[in-house]
Amino acid sequence: MTEPQLKFVQCLSASGLHRMAFWEWAYTGPASAEAPPVLICVHGLSRQGRDFDTLARALQSHYRVICPDVVGRGKSDWLAQPAGYQLPNYVADMVTLLARLDAPVVDWLGTSMGGLIGIGLASLPGNPIRRLVLNDVGPTIEFEALQRIGGYLGQPKRFASCAEGADYLWGISKSFGPHSPAQWAALSAPMFKPDGDGFKLHYDPAIAQPFAAFTAELAAMGSAAMWRAFDAIACPTLLLRGADSDLLSPATAQAMTQRGPRVALREFAGVGHAPTLLVPDQIAAVAEFLLNEA
Repeated sequence: MTEPQLKFVQCLSASGLHRMAFWEWAYTGPASAEAPPVLICVHGLSRQGRDFDTLARALQSHYRVICPDVVGRGKSDWLAQPAGYQLPNYVADMVTLLARLDAPVVDWLGTSMGGLIGIGLASLPGNPIRRLVLNDVGPTIEFEALQRIGGYLGQPKRFASCAEGADYLWGISKSFGPHSPAQWAALSAPMFKPDGDGFKLHYDPAIAQPFAAFTAELAAMGSAAMWRAFDAIACPTLLLRGADSDLLSPATAQAMTQRGPRVALREFAGVGHAPTLLVPDQIAAVAEFLLNEA
């Protein structure tokens, strides 16, 4: 089975330098004199880059697939100053990654937080994004969903085994939709790191500190800023939505089809926040959009 190569890029923050990890899936398509196209897949708030293993394997005959661990997650460094866990800093890190990849044009797929990073980057003049996929996220995020996520984010957890940890993750992630035991085990395994004779979650618990500061008023202000960014996007954009999502409302999704890049909308029944892009119909929707040359 194909496996990715773990690489690192050095980035700058207010607290100094930090390393951001990224997983590179080598292009396996026909040889060409031109460099293969690049697809960047960016995960959600408490996730990591190995979430995209199944999708990357499905698309690596068309792309060089890059799946970063956003700072504070996975194999990336943790920041000395938790206040740095903010969207503008994540966008800056991705600009550094793009320079490292030396790719003048990229396609971008972002789940939840990764989609917000994509909106921020795609709104900038001269950005390199050719096609954009937003997975169950938009400029307005339902505050109740933020409260739900805040209820478990950053909680100190320790598990005797990865299986015990996977059971815990299932308890807070059932909105991802149906998964076989094998699928869930594979999706969960990279979510833990050894901790003595047990395991802990892969991310810095301090990522919860800026998140916990959100109020309904701050969320509204952030939404207004994100809508301005969204309206500046010019590239073709696909919006994926779990039909039962509590984070991306039907009203926000419909508004996104009517302004800015006027997204194409695909919904998946029986799924909430957020589709994991493991099942054939979800993968097919992404592939159809990204590989359409029209």
